[in-house]
Amino acid sequence: MRAELQERTAFAKIPGRITISQSNSSLKGEKMVRKSNPESGGSRGPIYQIKITLMEVTPPIWRRFAVHGAISLSRLHDVLQIVMGWTDSHLHEFNIDEHSYVADYDLAERDWDETALDEGDFRLDHLIKRKGESFEYKYDFGDGWRHELVVEKIIPPEEGVKYPVCLAGERACPPEDCGGPWGYDELLESLADPDHEEHERSLEWLGGRYDPEEFNLEKINRLLRRKG
Repeated sequence: MRAELQERTAFAKIPGRITISQSNSSLKGEKMVRKSNPESGGSRGPIYQIKITLMEVTPPIWRRFAVHGAISLSRLHDVLQIVMGWTDSHLHEFNIDEHSYVADYDLAERDWDETALDEGDFRLDHLIKRKGESFEYKYDFGDGWRHELVVEKIIPPEEGVKYPVCLAGERACPPEDCGGPWGYDELLESLADPDHEEHERSLEWLGGRYDPEEFNLEKINRLLRRKG
């Protein structure tokens, strides 16, 4: 079965190109996604303005940022970690058009569905082509953080602007390993009430300070520039 799948998903050799073809294969949705050549050639393509929102959390935690369309999904993962405020301490996955895209090291070590693909082989603009399209980014399968990404604009690059760049956002990223959306709600409840039985323990676990309303745009962009 695996040999048959590999034969059917043989990668195209044309640099910078991705094709989707129909087949009677066992791939989910009966589509085959072919590898692109991320960030190749002289042009890095148009700019994608994207809004990412952490799902199942209220009030919403979101960021708006802009990246080159030619960015690879593996590089996009790095950007998302910075703009959201995660620490890249757990596994992650992109879900686009019924396909899963994961890190190469993770693909080799975990027993993924046979349709899982190496995120480093694919460009954003070859998978998402129109304004308004959305996709999902999962982080930390234990806590179960899910993010919705929506392409708000596809525009020419602005002269003098270094991409990627964060444009706006609201509220702080939840602490790592706090138990997902439900654990985060419980954590906020204990922090808000000094008489809560878990208040002191929560403060100690957080190291004494956590402001859920904090959002530091300057710090995020400084980290993005440092990442290069």
